[in-house]
Amino acid sequence: MSGEDDVLAAARALVAAFGRHDTDAYFDAFAPEATFLFYTHDTPLRSRQAYREVWSSWENEGFRVLACESDDQHVQALGDDVAVFTHRVETTVRSGAVEERLDERETIVFQRGSDGRWVAVHEHLSPSPTT
Repeated sequence: MSGEDDVLAAARALVAAFGRHDTDAYFDAFAPEATFLFYTHDTPLRSRQAYREVWSSWENEGFRVLACESDDQHVQALGDDVAVFTHRVETTVRSGAVEERLDERETIVFQRGSDGRWVAVHEHLSPSPTT
């Protein structure tokens, strides 16, 4: 399996964990020092723990991921130990009693750790442009 295949497998595992609302597996896909930029949140999140705290507050308000579909996946290798994964993602979420389907684009930067495992070190989410 090539490095790009390994990154794609790591990205697919991250997206699958998100789509089943498997919080532990989802956050385990990120390095502790990972950063996050979400158009739905007013400030950058500068660590996995900071994001997990926001996630927990969303859950306390009734947030739940119901499904997630990824397409137009692309991996751009930047040397042997860094890669950029981009895709279009459609997510169904519930907030309280309201279900919503989100159409977004996402960039996730992966880095290979000393153990050979690819982990996400940055995530940027934006709404897909309307056509």
